[in-house]
Amino acid sequence: MYYAEQGDTGMSEEEMAPWRDAFNRYARELDDAGVLVAAEVLQASTESATLTLRDNNRVNLVGPFLDTPEKLGGFFVIEAHDPAAALEWAEKCPAAQWGTLEIRPTAVSWSHDDGWHAPN
Repeated sequence: MYYAEQGDTGMSEEEMAPWRDAFNRYARELDDAGVLVAAEVLQASTESATLTLRDNNRVNLVGPFLDTPEKLGGFFVIEAHDPAAALEWAEKCPAAQWGTLEIRPTAVSWSHDDGWHAPN
């Protein structure tokens, strides 16, 4: 989910409350449907850092690096049986009302038992 950070929206805590409630309902709906794997809201981009290594040497460690109106604010990882189902869940996400959602399939996953493997 990419959207303006709270300090950039001009919204008060009271104005944000209904949106927090909407996210709670959305997360519960995903969980009740058995598709929710993880959900995270990220700290402000001012807390981020960008790291680049070349030949095992740190080239830069700076942050925040991107100065864009919309920033990565959080994510939901779900198990959708096909791309259409993923889009249907994305349309229900409250952040779609004011931000941009990126829907991207997993290429490979890590698990203790299987190591790196393609998702089912």
